[in-house]
Amino acid sequence: MKKAVFLDRDGVINEVLTKRVKFVNKPKDLYFLPGVPEAIKNLNEHFDYIFVVTNQGGVGLEFMTEKQLVKIHDYMIAELKKKGAVIHEVVYCAHKPKAGCECRKPGSKLIEGLAEKYNIDLAHCYMVGDTDTDIQAGKRAGTKGVFLGKSDPLADAVFPDLYHAAQWIVRDSQLSGAAE
Repeated sequence: MKKAVFLDRDGVINEVLTKRVKFVNKPKDLYFLPGVPEAIKNLNEHFDYIFVVTNQGGVGLEFMTEKQLVKIHDYMIAELKKKGAVIHEVVYCAHKPKAGCECRKPGSKLIEGLAEKYNIDLAHCYMVGDTDTDIQAGKRAGTKGVFLGKSDPLADAVFPDLYHAAQWIVRDSQLSGAAE
């Protein structure tokens, strides 16, 4: 079985709700947070897959089209790849918030779908997010939860950014692997 790290997008990989960016509706609106390419590159060295799992209700609310969203993700993947950081796949829920779908986090359908597709052992995986719904989705799927921010009672660990979270994830996965 393979191991993976699942990353939320907005607030984990890129800026959102800052002076520079309100929403990411075009590739030019995507600005990486400090240390993100280095963090993903570090995770690439220790995990089989790195995925982005993101709620993108802006499509359902018609702030952008699904085609525009795919362009943003293609741009993000290409820019990270230039820095040696690989995202293996991006999955998203494009439904409106409160649409009641199973794929929108805190639902775990997107994570579980990737696990099935790539033969991943979720017990050895991590979900990294900046909202409680990210952590809840990971927990429902059976991953450890890593929260970026001040605190989350469900999270296994809390860090200010992905760079520091990635260092802990690598250490924790090595310790967990040694214990088996």
